[in-house]
Amino acid sequence: MEFWVSLTDQIDTVMYTYLLVFLLIIAGAYFSVRTKFVQFRYFKDMFTVLTEKKHVDGHDAVSSFQALMVSTASRVGTGNIAGVATAIATGGPGAVFWMWVMSMIGAASAFVESTLAQIWKVRGEDGEFRGGPAYYIEQALGMRWLGVVFAVSLILCFAVGFNGLQAYNLASSFEYFVPNFATSGVPFVIATLVTVFTAMIIFGGVKRIGVLTSFIVPVMALTYLGFGLVLTVTHLSDVPAVFALIFASAFDFNSIFGGFAGSVVVIGIKRGLFSNEAGMGSAPNAAASASVSHPAKQGLAQTLSVFIDTAVICTCSAMIILLFYVNGAPGDLNGMPLVQAAVQNAVGEAGIYVITFAIVAFAFSSIIGNYFYAESNLKFIKNNRILLLVFRCCCCVAVFFGATSSFNLAWNLADIFMGIEAIINIFVILILGKWAFAALEDYSAQKKKGLDPVFEASRIEGLPETQCWATPREKLDHMEHVGASEAAKKVADGFLRE
Repeated sequence: MEFWVSLTDQIDTVMYTYLLVFLLIIAGAYFSVRTKFVQFRYFKDMFTVLTEKKHVDGHDAVSSFQALMVSTASRVGTGNIAGVATAIATGGPGAVFWMWVMSMIGAASAFVESTLAQIWKVRGEDGEFRGGPAYYIEQALGMRWLGVVFAVSLILCFAVGFNGLQAYNLASSFEYFVPNFATSGVPFVIATLVTVFTAMIIFGGVKRIGVLTSFIVPVMALTYLGFGLVLTVTHLSDVPAVFALIFASAFDFNSIFGGFAGSVVVIGIKRGLFSNEAGMGSAPNAAASASVSHPAKQGLAQTLSVFIDTAVICTCSAMIILLFYVNGAPGDLNGMPLVQAAVQNAVGEAGIYVITFAIVAFAFSSIIGNYFYAESNLKFIKNNRILLLVFRCCCCVAVFFGATSSFNLAWNLADIFMGIEAIINIFVILILGKWAFAALEDYSAQKKKGLDPVFEASRIEGLPETQCWATPREKLDHMEHVGASEAAKKVADGFLRE
């Protein structure tokens, strides 16, 4: 076991530090330039597109807002708390600055991959939309085998590795309250409850996942942000010192160039990129599920999700931790103990309850969001109801054992599998990015005419065949007049034939 942990740890380090970080930076910078910095130009539209109603009804169709919440649920996990603490403890406070920088650059990659997922999404038997890198690899590149490799790596990463780890983090958050936690029987009780609640959601289908995340994500985010805001306001005099600490560390020569692999820049970039997952190929699976009139709309919504994750949630965690830094010496604390010490130092024992709630909510929402990604990719490999039932049961087992175990090897394996899918996705979106640029130009042209953008695949010259974008604007307008239910039936009956 020690051998395999050591080996996978070395592979993980090389893959992320010397390959993936630079690939994601190059891709993000390239997409930022080619889209004329869409992440800033259309910042207002990122919010307006969320109010759009579903354009096609169906048992499992989800809205633009629900798709955003599913992706945000997966992005925003315990890493936004403990991960930020680790970045600060190992890289220095300046890591926060480089996290901000990479969220701004990576947002362009998020736009491109999510727009591509919308263009080549497919419609399922229950009216749900599915899509993601595996789907656009098969349809746009004609390489199903590569799509299957991507799908397998994502399933192993999210359904087994990351969900086991999120369940472990959720259960271990109660160690503070229970003496002799490991032998108390409490982990078994927590594991059972988490598994039951997970089963209730995932066996309810895509729509139930969308509804749950639409509720739990805003609640958990607002609660955590509210706590961070109160903490900041009550320590307002220390805020200038916090920002001074961040910028002094971010541009310190020794911090930047002293052992580059572990420098403040690399650690900040890694934590930022792998917290918001921009360009990694995971969020497009949620983006494809949205029923919208134009692919660029969900691309913009997913760009907003990157900002929510890094610029908002991670910044809140950083503020809580760095207020502790400027008021005392944290010593050798790292990860969750550092967060708990920071909270206890600021508000006393009561703050521990808020942090525990945040960990539980963040971990559970990530379990549901991660499952959603895995299910979409399983259906890409083979869409079979019996296989799906077995898969859902296996996912529940992974959650149960994750909550009662420690997963050092699983963590490394999950990172490696995610690295494989990320490498595949980056090269693919660099090849297919021109179609996302074309969709953005089409969106911009219609906006300039004062129209609500509607996408028709036939308007994009040379675009590889799509399944869901043949309905012209005139038909969509007519559908709104004849009524949603009647229109939905007509579209559902003839969608693929068109």
